[in-house]
Amino acid sequence: MRDIAVFSGSAHPELAEEICSHLGVPLLPTRVSRFANDCLEVQLQANCRERDVFLIQPLVPPVQENLVELLLMLDAARGASAARTTVVLPHYAYARSDKKDGPRISIGGRLVADLLVTAGADRVLAMTLHSPQVHGFFSVPVDHLHALRELADHFKQYDLTDTVVVSPDLGNAKEAAAFARMLGTPVAAGAKQRFSDDKVKISAVIGDVVDRDVIVLDDEIAKGSTAIELMDHLRELKVRSIRLACTHGLFSDHALERLSDQPGVLEIVCTNTVPIPPAKRVPKLEVLSVAPALAEAMRRIHNGESVSALFH
Repeated sequence: MRDIAVFSGSAHPELAEEICSHLGVPLLPTRVSRFANDCLEVQLQANCRERDVFLIQPLVPPVQENLVELLLMLDAARGASAARTTVVLPHYAYARSDKKDGPRISIGGRLVADLLVTAGADRVLAMTLHSPQVHGFFSVPVDHLHALRELADHFKQYDLTDTVVVSPDLGNAKEAAAFARMLGTPVAAGAKQRFSDDKVKISAVIGDVVDRDVIVLDDEIAKGSTAIELMDHLRELKVRSIRLACTHGLFSDHALERLSDQPGVLEIVCTNTVPIPPAKRVPKLEVLSVAPALAEAMRRIHNGESVSALFH
């Protein structure tokens, strides 16, 4: 892999280092500085000319700072005559803004996709986008990975005889059903209505969960409002235990503590698409690595091999 050049922004350098370790290539240095007028400047401090450049940068808080940093990295790679530039997006925060559900609001997922392409992205490698239509917002090729295999491998260590996978809403039911097939368990789903960013109502749970062990699967957990509302219903239905699983563990506003303190919760499992500082971690938290999957996808992209074969 002589002609590959991998750079990281400041959003999640630990994940970038782990990816490069699996690839057997160095993580090349990036300098980010700030002018007196608060504008950012980015310099890629290694040769990019006619090389296959990968820029690793999840859009995590502070999202706007990390987005502008990524746009500047893309512009720098294009100006340095990179042969091809692939954006590695372990977490695409604006994927949640995927439809117009009110008057005069923007569809941020599509706008930010256009910005990335305009800045110089030739290809995107993403992990567990919030909804399938976000894939189509990009006018360049997108390789869309999911972390179901990593999550399933973790839960297979337990006795799943009386276990049910539960999706918090019907929109995530397809992914939950695929996860349940991996584990060989039934699937159920909540009937959810969202009123605001942190106010949701689950009117019912569709499926048999009475006297079962439950794995609640979602694509991401931010404030944890949906998970807490769902768990209230599950406890009313007399489930035996609850384990929470997601790809993107954002855990804002002390969500980890609130979820961990919920009755019946045995474990909270997420991946490292989003950095979780040690100070925020709780004993019930388990963080799985998606670095091997991202590294293998990057290797296949670089060598012109099939990425979809990873899911077979």
